[in-house]
Amino acid sequence: MSKIAKILLRLVLVALGFFAVTFTVYIFNLDMKLTALIEPFLLKHYDKIPRDKHL
Repeated sequence: MSKIAKILLRLVLVALGFFAVTFTVYIFNLDMKLTALIEPFLLKHYDKIPRDKHL
């Protein structure tokens, strides 16, 4: 195999791997499940920030 063919093969494999990961995240709605896990920590953090309520 030529050097260009090896690079192209590697690029295609990386692209397929990236597609498989993003497809799995999409199908199982993993991004929103992760957000639901992180939300309590974010709320606790942002509730501690002092607010300037003057407009």
